Amino acid sequence: MSSLTTDEVATSLRRKGRWGLGEVLFWLAAAATLFFLPERHLILNEIAIIGLFAVSLDLILGYAGIVSLGHAAFFGVGAYVAGIFAKEMTGDPLTGLAVAGVAAALLGFATSFLVLRGADLTRLMVTLGVALVAGEIANQASWLTGGADGLQGIMMGPLLGMFEFDIFGTTAYAYSLVVLFVLFVVARRIVHSPFGLSLRSIRDNSLRARAVGIPVNRRLVAIYTISAAYAGIAGGLLAQTTQFVSLDVLAFHRSADVLLVLVIGGVGYLYGGLIGAVIFKVLQDILSSMTPQYWQFWIGLILVVLVLAGRERLTERARFLAGRLFGRSAGAPRTAPAREGRP
Repeated sequence: MSSLTTDEVATSLRRKGRWGLGEVLFWLAAAATLFFLPERHLILNEIAIIGLFAVSLDLILGYAGIVSLGHAAFFGVGAYVAGIFAKEMTGDPLTGLAVAGVAAALLGFATSFLVLRGADLTRLMVTLGVALVAGEIANQASWLTGGADGLQGIMMGPLLGMFEFDIFGTTAYAYSLVVLFVLFVVARRIVHSPFGLSLRSIRDNSLRARAVGIPVNRRLVAIYTISAAYAGIAGGLLAQTTQFVSLDVLAFHRSADVLLVLVIGGVGYLYGGLIGAVIFKVLQDILSSMTPQYWQFWIGLILVVLVLAGRERLTERARFLAGRLFGRSAGAPRTAPAREGRP
């Protein structure tokens, strides 16, 4: 009976892990922008980076139920490490990106034990505190980070020794898009594995998950570390493609913006971060060109409307159509459910 249940679960995970037609079309459309929107490569590069950052947060928020107000700590550490590595060691983009991801993962692993020592409100404060401490360290260590003046003098070498970074952002966008796709595929594989299934059970009811033998703390530490690495790589991409890093990468609004992206796109199905990133950056671009001084007001107003009206009711038909297009593998956007045994 146990073997039959295991086989059924494995079959279900394989079925959910299949690529749907909508997913294929989504990535084909993304690739097509390389050729059909050459004048928009700079903003598309930003969208790809924010999308990867949002995916990193969705891994812990949508699948493990860990709410964070300081996810910018890993983003900023990745950005600074990539920038310093390029300035002091070598300008090879791939090597620097790997170093940035490892550095952020180490910080995520070290702080994960603090994050696990409490419930949702405690975790919010701990994650916020980590980001604030990281920001102050970067500010005080001006001899290394440039402080308030920012880290300048970053020179990136050609990508794969062949493709120079140009002022139009074509190489940068292609680079960021490929990295986003590769890491998205890895994240997709993670969430549609037994490991991902155990994370969802922990999110829904950690006490019950612990009772059936799931090592809750180890699972949460693992996904928190992976999420930190993803955020660090996103920060590294920003540093490499802009060739500048400032204290802004560790600012609170970075964490708030990525949360807003997930509010817009939805949590718990990975594509929410990508869709939310597109909507957020397009709205920001349009509103800032219309009202440069008050675009944040309109973004905030849209967020209030989403909260008051209910994003689920506003996007019910869109979710249904997305489910038909993306198939079972993409799933439907969902909000994190209440978890028993937690305040």
